Amino acid sequence: MKDHVMDALLNVGVNYEIIECDPDVADTADFCSHYGYSLNESANAILVVGKSDPSAYAMCVILATTRIDVNKVVRKRLCSRKASFATPEATIEITGMTLGGVTPFGLPPDLPLWIDSRVMECERVIVGGGSRNRKIYLEPVGLASLPNAEIVEGLAKIRLES
Repeated sequence: MKDHVMDALLNVGVNYEIIECDPDVADTADFCSHYGYSLNESANAILVVGKSDPSAYAMCVILATTRIDVNKVVRKRLCSRKASFATPEATIEITGMTLGGVTPFGLPPDLPLWIDSRVMECERVIVGGGSRNRKIYLEPVGLASLPNAEIVEGLAKIRLES
């Protein structure tokens, strides 16, 4: 079986590490707690959708310590009156990946990839590996070199502790 994620990763030209993980602890907070990584260096890839006709999608990469500004930044960038997170079913259909393993690598070539500028401030960042049993640890410049990648200032806001 062809692995689109690994093919895309090989083309970015930066050092990376594949981290094998237990699928039961693949969700970001569980992974970091279990394997001793910091949430400050962990990024989530989240598919968003603009409620237009036809629907417009984009993949957002944000640090785990932040939250996507869906109501302002995403909605405006998608030129839509409303925007939200894509459903798990739409995420699987569009990316071929399940939640807990979604990665910016190996995405469809026409899907916009928006990376919050805070991600680029990290020395290294952990992202999903395309499945729930692996993560990718690399310099964020590797994300910025992906097709359709764009660094977006203010894509995410600091998550307020409750």
